[in-house]
Amino acid sequence: MMKKEKMLIIKSTVIALDTIEMVLENSYISQYAVPGQFLHMNAEGHTLRRPISIADVDRASETITILFKIIGSGTKQLAAYQPGMSIDVLGPSGNGFYLEIEENPTILLIGGGIGVPPLYYLGKTLAREDVNIISVLGFQSADYVFYEQKFKELGKTFIVTNDGSYGERGFVTDVLNKVGQFDCYYSCGPLPMLQAITGKLKGKKGYISLEERMGCGVGACFACVIPTDNQGGYKKICKDGPVFNAQEVSL
Repeated sequence: MMKKEKMLIIKSTVIALDTIEMVLENSYISQYAVPGQFLHMNAEGHTLRRPISIADVDRASETITILFKIIGSGTKQLAAYQPGMSIDVLGPSGNGFYLEIEENPTILLIGGGIGVPPLYYLGKTLAREDVNIISVLGFQSADYVFYEQKFKELGKTFIVTNDGSYGERGFVTDVLNKVGQFDCYYSCGPLPMLQAITGKLKGKKGYISLEERMGCGVGACFACVIPTDNQGGYKKICKDGPVFNAQEVSL
């Protein structure tokens, strides 16, 4: 159940170009957050909260790790917060990933940019179940790459950059033919990337997490709706998502 909480900042670090990793402490959220959920964070001086995906949870130390990219005044304000300060947060918010854990499955994780962080918490959770994990992570350039070693500790990992300055050159879809067989995929990233992936992997079992600017974050304002693929209706990304079956919604 989502609650309004104060979270203490333990650490804030620049880990790539314009990319902040922040470790927060809170007893309630750290015990109940699951992979795929997010924090709806209040940036001082801004009316609307910012949704930030949960990248990792340590229940023993009661900490939550988030990553975000500085792309506007809201995230710039969040980046200015220092250890020892507190942030007003709603969380854990949204519905997380449905975990496909069968006998000896191979799971493909596909992340783009700031869509990579929620897949790390998912990957760590799956790894505890002896799942074979393959990761494909896409970034703009070498300056933006993060968490490569963390994903390599989970399984085989491909890094792709748009300009070819690190890893493979191109987009995440350009290396899908190299990953081999897999049973299910999970993906998070920009909408054009998700459109390309769901198109290329049509018919494959998969789940996608949508990045979206939100209003209320609790399903009341209809600011973040997406049409369903075959029901003629709409789903609210903040409340029904941000994770959906890849065949459930129309991108």
